[in-house]
Amino acid sequence: MMLPAARAEPGHAPLVTALFTAASAVCVTGLSVVDTPTYWSTFGHVLLTVLSQIGGFGIMTLATLLSLLVSRRLGLRGRLLAQAESAGLTGGNVAGVLVRVAAVMLVSETAISVVLTLRFWIVYDYAFGRALWEAVFHAVQAFNNAGFALYPDSLVRFVTDPWICLPLTFGVLAGSIGFPVLFELVREWRRPGGWSTHTRLTVWGTVLLSGFGFLTFLVFEWRNPGTLGPLGTPAKVLAAFTQDIMTRSGGFNTVDLAKMNSETTAVTTGLMFIGGGSASTAGGIKITTFLLLAYVIWAELRGEPDVVIHHRRIAEETQRQAVTVALLGVALVAAGTLLLDALTDDVPFDKALFEVTSAFATVGLTTGVTANLPPSAQVLLVILMYVGRVGTITVGTAIALNTRRRLYRYPEERPLVG
Repeated sequence: MMLPAARAEPGHAPLVTALFTAASAVCVTGLSVVDTPTYWSTFGHVLLTVLSQIGGFGIMTLATLLSLLVSRRLGLRGRLLAQAESAGLTGGNVAGVLVRVAAVMLVSETAISVVLTLRFWIVYDYAFGRALWEAVFHAVQAFNNAGFALYPDSLVRFVTDPWICLPLTFGVLAGSIGFPVLFELVREWRRPGGWSTHTRLTVWGTVLLSGFGFLTFLVFEWRNPGTLGPLGTPAKVLAAFTQDIMTRSGGFNTVDLAKMNSETTAVTTGLMFIGGGSASTAGGIKITTFLLLAYVIWAELRGEPDVVIHHRRIAEETQRQAVTVALLGVALVAAGTLLLDALTDDVPFDKALFEVTSAFATVGLTTGVTANLPPSAQVLLVILMYVGRVGTITVGTAIALNTRRRLYRYPEERPLVG
């Protein structure tokens, strides 16, 4: 990204600008400190596409292969349990996993590209070459949940066009739901009763959170003149649905996020922190982590000795993993927000929290302050993007691989809680 050919104007990009952009692409975040369509040349846009594709494919593959590594280290009983919960992703079919990941990615991006190309070419009167290139670029960004756009306003100009918004939205959904879930849905779509617990949590959690975000955005922004207010009813519904899905990790925006009401900003921040499915191109602490914690709380409130999900008892080790990932995520966001607030003078706390959460959860949404941050704050966001992208996967796998068996147990004691 520092090559002179990558920049539209003469000279090369500064180190921090190039580092931020490269990290944002590889971590499939989509945050940018410059205007992507005008600052970077065609070569630079191609680099963004390649980096986003590598980041998405590599992260999906890494997450899946780490799960295979975990299953190998758990012994025969653990491998059988892992096989039951990962829909057949066992240590003996690594090549098959890679092929399936590549096939899902290629088919999804091709389908999106075809629809967008025809729309750009026929309706918007783009030259065929430009229509094809922009379609491929945005299709790659959508499936990989990267969120870079070739327009200064992201997708705001297409807010009323379902033929642009919906394909990109479904691309984001396909990439963020997780490869193991996609594979199981394709194989078991006729038998929802046979879905694994992981697939159930991911699918129904996605429906629940998406519905909540959609209704929240629609209600709070219905009369907001800066977002949904000027639109007709069908366009408001489309914009609310699109923006809700993009909040989960997509990174595109079809309305001006800087003009959202504070209630919507708070809900968006929470949804970004939760993120998408495990072993996907999405970020955040993941849907399964969030729902597992909800089930743990519900079981504790009811006085149940076990956490049970659809007649399946959840192991205590899994519960501890969920707590660890969630609390580490909270700690990183809190520390990052305090540091960002200390490094800047004119960024309100709610906007600082929004930017930090967007970076940690690799979402890429912004209220417009990223480009105006000092270099030190931009480097902080780079670190958060990297940690957020690989952190939850690494922590989860490390905990699973670090399980120990002791031949003794200490006496039990119950400190006061609450």
